[in-house]
Amino acid sequence: MKVLVTGTEGYLGSLLPPLLMERGHEVLGVDTGYYKVGWLYNGTTVTAKTLNKDIRHISAEDLAGIDAIVHMAELSNDPTGQLAPNITYDINHKGSVRLANLAKAAGIKRFVYMSSCSVYGVATGEGMTTEASQVNPQTAYAECKTLVERDLQLMADDSFSPTFMRNATAFGASPRMRFDIVLNNLAGLAWTTKEIKMISDGTPWRPLVHALDICKAIACTLDAPRDIVHNQIFNVGDTANNYRVKEIAEIIADAFPGCQLSFGESGSDNRSYRVSFEKINSVLPGFKCDWRADDGAKQLANLFKQIEMTADTFLSRGFTRLKQLEYLLGTGQIDSDFFWRK
Repeated sequence: MKVLVTGTEGYLGSLLPPLLMERGHEVLGVDTGYYKVGWLYNGTTVTAKTLNKDIRHISAEDLAGIDAIVHMAELSNDPTGQLAPNITYDINHKGSVRLANLAKAAGIKRFVYMSSCSVYGVATGEGMTTEASQVNPQTAYAECKTLVERDLQLMADDSFSPTFMRNATAFGASPRMRFDIVLNNLAGLAWTTKEIKMISDGTPWRPLVHALDICKAIACTLDAPRDIVHNQIFNVGDTANNYRVKEIAEIIADAFPGCQLSFGESGSDNRSYRVSFEKINSVLPGFKCDWRADDGAKQLANLFKQIEMTADTFLSRGFTRLKQLEYLLGTGQIDSDFFWRK
């Protein structure tokens, strides 16, 4: 199968193509290149040929010969969405739907969309949130995910088969590292400052999933029979990997000896949800998470030691999406619509 992967120079995108190629797929990448500066270590054996192109500029010609699309090239995370909500909607919602329409017109049958458990927002009740639960997005980023899901579900038919992957919060090592997601950020703080000083009491719940397990879920989706994944939503993760934020901090502190851990009062971020991942683990052939949070914490501790990571590296703009985009805007390298200036 020839697979177009958008966002191949991102956190997940740098890990996915090697896995797909190992499984016998041909991979073509697309990435606009916002985060080229962020390269933490040489962790991939092969890379995919990548078109340096904004998803809003992808043409029908770019899709010639493609059998499936894995789409994850959107402005990522809530702070970035707050930086420019109108551009978040332009890229994440309109750009994604445009790409899906192009794909359908080109006869591309499979379309795997990277959604997020953040669509659940503030979960109601004490039970587990499932794919059938009501969404409650709290940010522009999460709302765009729900809008893309809605619009693509309406496009599904015998010729076009979308699948929606609601990923838990990712963690773990990647060459295109991100330190603006909770476990990775706490690990970086533990390594560089020997202290994790929480400003909240850490009581909210977060489901976690290792980046490699997300990639595994994508590969399993592409390989699955169409009737299993057609127009389906899957929470991506493992039910055992629901943690309170304070538990994540404690796991990190254990993996980084000598790290001091403290907690504050209840914070302003009211997002809290526990998610059931029974559907993906029972329905999707070949899928099972290989990583838990403590495995990821140890992986990062070993990596930081190996590369002798410094505080300057941890804090550099290349590994935090908001910092890098603010830099590109501030230096005039991208315009107010987030297009590269010529």
